[in-house]
Amino acid sequence: MTCRGTIQHLGIWLLTVSWCGISQIQAAPPVEFVPGATVPATQWEVTDISFQVVEAPESPLDVDAKAVIDGPDQQQFTIPLFYDGHERFLLRFSPPAVGEWRFSTQSNVKDLNGHSGNIQASASRDNQHGPVIISTESNRRFAYADGSSYFPIAFECDWLFALDAENQADLPKTRTLIETIARNGFNQIVMNVYAYDVTWPSDPKLPREFNYAGPNYSPFGGTNESPDFTTLNIKFFQHLDRVIAELDRHGIVSHLMIYVWNKQVNWPESRSDADNRYFDYVVKRYQAFPNLIWDVSKEATGYGHNDMAYITDRIERLRGLDAFDRLVTVHDYGYCSKHADKVDFISIQNWTSELWSAMNNVRTENPGKPIFNIEHGGYETGPYHVFTGDYLSAEACLERAYQCMFAGASLTHYWQDTSWSVVIHDPESLPEDQRPKLSYYRHLADLVSRPGFSSLEPADRKLSSSGLCLTDNNSRYTYFVPKENSAVHVRLPKNVGKTVKLSWFNPHTGEVTPLPPEAWRGHIEVPAPGWDHFGILIADLE
Repeated sequence: MTCRGTIQHLGIWLLTVSWCGISQIQAAPPVEFVPGATVPATQWEVTDISFQVVEAPESPLDVDAKAVIDGPDQQQFTIPLFYDGHERFLLRFSPPAVGEWRFSTQSNVKDLNGHSGNIQASASRDNQHGPVIISTESNRRFAYADGSSYFPIAFECDWLFALDAENQADLPKTRTLIETIARNGFNQIVMNVYAYDVTWPSDPKLPREFNYAGPNYSPFGGTNESPDFTTLNIKFFQHLDRVIAELDRHGIVSHLMIYVWNKQVNWPESRSDADNRYFDYVVKRYQAFPNLIWDVSKEATGYGHNDMAYITDRIERLRGLDAFDRLVTVHDYGYCSKHADKVDFISIQNWTSELWSAMNNVRTENPGKPIFNIEHGGYETGPYHVFTGDYLSAEACLERAYQCMFAGASLTHYWQDTSWSVVIHDPESLPEDQRPKLSYYRHLADLVSRPGFSSLEPADRKLSSSGLCLTDNNSRYTYFVPKENSAVHVRLPKNVGKTVKLSWFNPHTGEVTPLPPEAWRGHIEVPAPGWDHFGILIADLE
C-alpha cells in the first residue's frame, strides 16, 4: 500500500514530507499528476511531477519510463522518469525557457504510460542565471545560459553528502558550510556522490564530530561492508537532492563525481547490471538540476580500477541519458588529453612548481577547450592534519590559484579540514589563527567580476619585463607581478595620444590603490607596491 504524506512549505526550496512517520527535507515539493491540470514551474528551477502506481513493479529501478516534452521554439526533450520509493515515479524537469511546455509519458508499465499534461514556466528569479555552458563567444571559456560570464572558483568537499545525512529535519551543517564558501567567492563545489574512507591515518587529535569517514549507509542497499547491489538506497538520494538544491539556492555549481576509486567504496563489478543501474539512476535523478556539472570519476584511471575504454563507455552512456546536455569532464588528464573530443572541458591535476608554464602548455595542447586545474597540490592547513601536499600555506595556495588563472585556466581550492572525510562545517567559528583564509578567494572573485575581465586571455610575455599578463589585446592589461620585483616595465602596443590608467590590486586584502594616470610613451616603469607577496597591476588604456 502506498503511504501518502502531508506537505508543508518552508520556502522556495525546502519542505517537509512525512512518509509513514519518517520526516525528511525534500529539494522541492513534488506535484502530483492530475489529468488536465497545468503544472506551474520557473525557468531553470527543478519541478518534480509524481506519478503513483497501484503496485510497484518487481524491479522498479529497472522500469523503462520516459516523458517527451515539447516547448517554445520547437524545443524537445526526452527525459527518463526515475523511481522515488513508495510506488512513486518522478518526472524531474527544469524548463530552459519561459512559456508553455507539453509532456506525454511512455512506459512498459501501464500506470506510467499515456499520461499528458502542461507545464507553464514563468521567468527565472533575479539571481538564477541558468546552467553553466561553454561560452558562445569563446570556446575556451565558460558562461551561464543567460549569457553572463562564469569563471569557476571551486572548493573541494568530497564528503558534502554526509554532513546532515542522518538529520531528517534540516540541513544546518550543510547550509552553514555552503553559506560560508558562497560568502567567500566560491561558485563551485567538487564533490562525490558517495565516498567511504580515506587510505591514510587520521590525526590522533581529531574530534569524532568532524570525522565523517565510514558512514553506516551506502547508495546501495545494505552497508558499504555488506552491500545489496540489487537495489539502491532511495533515502540516500533524496538527501543528496536537498544538498544539491541548497547549493543551487546559493548560486553554487555541483561538480558531481559519480565514482571515486580511492575512497574504499565497495563498488559493483564494472559494466554489471548493478553498476549500470547505479550509474543510470544518478544521471536520471540529477540531470535536471541547473547547477550540475558531470565528472565520471575522481582520478578516473589512476588506481587500476578501470581503463579508458570504460570511461568512454560511461560518457557515452551518460550523454545518451542526459536530456539537458550538462557539461561533462573526467578528473584525469591522461584521459582528457587523449580523448578531448569526449569531454566538454579539460580537467587536470598538476602539482609542478612551474605551474604557470605547465598550465599554459596544457592550454596550448588543447585548443578550443576550457582548462580546469582540479587539484594543484596546494592543501591549506587547518587545526587537524589530513593530507600532506606540496604547498600548505594559504598564501602559497593562493599564488598557485592566480598562476592557473593567468595561464587561462580555472582553479580549485583545498582546505584540509573540509576537503576529505574531515569536515569542519563552520570554519569561521574557529580561533582566528586556525581559520582558513577564504577571504582571499572573495577578493579573487571581485577581480574576475570587474567589467571586461572575462574577455582577457593570456598574453605574450613580451608585454612586460617580468610577470604574467592577461589582456583583451586592445585596451585592458592585467599583470601578475611576483613579490621579488622592485618594479615592472609595462610594454603595450603603441597608441599615440592614449592615457594609461594604472592601479595595484592587493590579492590578500582586495584593496585597490590607484596610481597617477600616465601618458603613453612606449613603455612605463611601475614601482612595485612593496608588499611581502605578489601583486596584480591593472593597466587600462583610455
